[in-house]
Amino acid sequence: MFTGLIEHSGAVTAVDRGEAGAVIAIKTELAPGLGPGDSIAVNGVCLTATRLTPDSFSADVMNESLDRTALSELQPGHTVNLELPLAVGDRLDGHIVQGHVDGVGKVALARDDGFARVVRVTLPGDLARYVVEKGSIAIDGVSLTVSDCGDDWLEVSLIPETLERTTLGSRAIGDSVNLEVDILAKHVERLLRHK
Repeated sequence: MFTGLIEHSGAVTAVDRGEAGAVIAIKTELAPGLGPGDSIAVNGVCLTATRLTPDSFSADVMNESLDRTALSELQPGHTVNLELPLAVGDRLDGHIVQGHVDGVGKVALARDDGFARVVRVTLPGDLARYVVEKGSIAIDGVSLTVSDCGDDWLEVSLIPETLERTTLGSRAIGDSVNLEVDILAKHVERLLRHK
């Protein structure tokens, strides 16, 4: 489980794709604290560290993850958001993020609003029902509050800290982003359906 508060960024150094999936290598300051088998969220996708060096880790990305996330678009040189899992006793400052991406959206608009930046992201049709104004959303693993939404889009307002510490500050119109909706909304929906 994660909080959506990005600890560090990492640089993709290699992407080895094949029929079986992909292996992604990422250089990061977090590498010395990782062990084989440890979880780490990469742009909001929970992956397992498999190979380690003093300054990098590699993770296997199965086809299911490549098909459902924007990790399939990663190339060497790309920067990614990284977060280690929540430890028992840590503060939950963001919201509950599982690292299980629900879909991929596209940046549709970006505009300045004072010191903030408003970003609009398209929503796959089946996710819109889980998104509400002032609700939580994880975009590329970043815990955010929805500031506005419509039938097929949502908007978030990004403060300077978020723009500086995450990859969201460099996202351009047309860029793909990973979306994880609030797990509580999905559970409530299922409970009501089977009532």
